[in-house]
Amino acid sequence: MYELIIANKNYSSWSMRPWVLMRGLDIPFRERLLRFHENSGEGDFHRYSPSGRVPCLVDGALRVWDSLAIAEYLAERHVGVWPADGAARAWARCAAAEMHSGFGTLRNVCSMSVGLRIRLHGISPALQADISRLEALWQEGLQRHGGPFLGGGHFSAVDAFFAPVATRVQTYGLSLAKPAADYVQRLLGLRPVQEWIAAGLAEPWRDPLHEADFVQHGEIIQDLRAAPGKV
Repeated sequence: MYELIIANKNYSSWSMRPWVLMRGLDIPFRERLLRFHENSGEGDFHRYSPSGRVPCLVDGALRVWDSLAIAEYLAERHVGVWPADGAARAWARCAAAEMHSGFGTLRNVCSMSVGLRIRLHGISPALQADISRLEALWQEGLQRHGGPFLGGGHFSAVDAFFAPVATRVQTYGLSLAKPAADYVQRLLGLRPVQEWIAAGLAEPWRDPLHEADFVQHGEIIQDLRAAPGKV
């Protein structure tokens, strides 16, 4: 059975992608969660992942690191990771790759926390550009392939790659046009996404570096997480 190495569900958008993908496609795996605060020097992550970062998929003696590489590795072994239609599959790969390498302002300003509600100090032109691009990309995928998911009628890797963005929209109350806003709600309503969020809310751990990011760019107006416990 696969083993998926991840970090805190409250914070780790990169870990969320393959976790949600595998759960959504009923691909069995064991989870190994390494908390960020225990990895300030990334030493523990290096024990499992050659890059010292998560996620990392373990398949016997093989290590597959990076969320996009994991998706492609799984696609060689399981049906449904990408859309079946060739044109939709090509588009989906492009959109997932754009998410993987782009949207830098959105990542930096709207750090992921499934358990917080944050009011941003403001929306900069760079952040608005990322939001507008998301709206356009999602609308294109939905219209081109007929929805309700970006590649067509079935959840696939491209949707898993945008699942962490849906949590960011919820956390920061980002305003989106209706097609994009509806898609966010569709992602948030998926069983594996709800399971990930519930587990993130239950985590008692706090990582100081991540917590500092939240107050740098906004005001915390609600904390839905379990009370901090021993770290």
